[in-house]
Amino acid sequence: MSGAICHVTVRGRVQGVGYRAWVAEQAVSRGLDGWVRNRRDGSVEAVFSGPEDIVAEMIAACRRGPSSARVENVQAGTATSDLLNLRGAGERFTFLPTV
Repeated sequence: MSGAICHVTVRGRVQGVGYRAWVAEQAVSRGLDGWVRNRRDGSVEAVFSGPEDIVAEMIAACRRGPSSARVENVQAGTATSDLLNLRGAGERFTFLPTV
């Protein structure tokens, strides 16, 4: 199993419904590294790093989201370690400020 770093953007009713906290909880429970943040356009953006199959499982979970969210679209693509390293120093998974 090789590692993967994926950049994900989620659109729909995903702000103000606990989506970021849910993403962080799900990612940490799967042992993934990365970060999550809101975007001013109403989307949620995240980066996940870990074993390919676990990252794919996390992206599939993002398509469902928590019960309070309404996910309309998930875009996922390969990311670089530079994007992953936006997270807090020494942290495995973190919340970043809104951009």
